[in-house]
Amino acid sequence: MLKTFSITDIGKRRKLNQDYVFASEKPLGNLPNIFIVADGMGGHNAGDYASKYAVETIKEEIAGSFEKSPVKILKKAIEAANSHIREKAMEKEDLRGMGTTVVAATCLKDKYLEVANVGDSRLYVVSDSKMEQITRDHSLVEEMVRRGGIAKEAARNHPDRNIITRAIGAEDNVNADFFHVELEPGDMVLMCSDGLTNMLEDEEIHMILSSQENVEVKAEELIKAANNNGGRDNIAVILIEPFAEP
Repeated sequence: MLKTFSITDIGKRRKLNQDYVFASEKPLGNLPNIFIVADGMGGHNAGDYASKYAVETIKEEIAGSFEKSPVKILKKAIEAANSHIREKAMEKEDLRGMGTTVVAATCLKDKYLEVANVGDSRLYVVSDSKMEQITRDHSLVEEMVRRGGIAKEAARNHPDRNIITRAIGAEDNVNADFFHVELEPGDMVLMCSDGLTNMLEDEEIHMILSSQENVEVKAEELIKAANNNGGRDNIAVILIEPFAEP
């Protein structure tokens, strides 16, 4: 049985919350469930518009899709969101240059996860013994890490860590990454914006998620810990327990 909880928080430094989440344990279109985290960017109110508009467009596209393959459904929905955001940005001066990250996932038959990712919001699979990042950040710093330019430990505090190399709305064409994950009993899924991962080490996140509390308490504890560490950005969290007891 699927148990989930989603939450966003403005953090301690920002005047606007540009993170937006959607979580449905019920079917949407041909998907059995859908979970989305978006972290908007752009001046004034453009970032919060971008994240919300992208998620709402993705939801509409999924609901109306005749495709059967989850990857094709997500791919077309993300491409539609990209086109719509590009069009809106051209129409209104105050929306120019807006964009958003998106990480989306659907859980199939409780044991498989199909994941789509654009930008640096993340999806992790967490077990008792480890926390594994499934998505790869589309960011300047992550590319430096991959090329061996800097150590992974240095990436979290690097001054350029907020520069992302792919976003919905950034280019005419968007290139999403897709991941297929087989889940084990006891696994938990964490989806989040960088407002969480820039504030907390993986070990701190893993410790909170390893507690015996329910998903709601765990999610709220993550938000609290990120804010206690500075809360420099908006924070978005979705927790999914695919194998929860009824």
